[in-house]
Amino acid sequence: MKNKSIVCEGREIALAVDLIKLGARLQLLEAETNLSRERLLKLYKEVKGMSPPKGMLPFSTDWFMTWQPNIHASLFMSFFGFFKQNTGMSQLDCIVKGFRLYQEHVQTHDMEEVLSLTRAWTLVRFFDAKLLQQTQCTCCSGRFVSHAYDPKTSYVCGLCHIPARAGKTRRAREALIAA
Repeated sequence: MKNKSIVCEGREIALAVDLIKLGARLQLLEAETNLSRERLLKLYKEVKGMSPPKGMLPFSTDWFMTWQPNIHASLFMSFFGFFKQNTGMSQLDCIVKGFRLYQEHVQTHDMEEVLSLTRAWTLVRFFDAKLLQQTQCTCCSGRFVSHAYDPKTSYVCGLCHIPARAGKTRRAREALIAA
């Protein structure tokens, strides 16, 4: 029986280390592992070489509604949904796999990584709480993150109706200057 608990703790530690490497905040680690806060703090310091960031996790669905975060959140939710529907993996495993695929996609297309693992995890929790949903765009038929219970009949996504200031970020300015 003692060996079984050691194996379980070893899995929990490996999971925590993997999540820390992906950028998980301490609150996510506490919610998803059975390790003590003290143990998680030590692991975080070992893996990252510094203390975890302090403060509360963001708790607003509005962040996901702005133009660029909405596109990235929608992309992640497509990956997450694919894993959730087509595998028998746990929800956390689907989040991790979906996030890794999101990171790979962003890197492949030389895009800025807007979504963090903690934001992705929070996004899934908002969907579970039925605060957010996916709505189909009436122009491109893509599925995008939207507030639950918002009217869906004339929804147009941020890619089909790009805001006037879209792409006017610091990174875009720096790329233009470098060119």
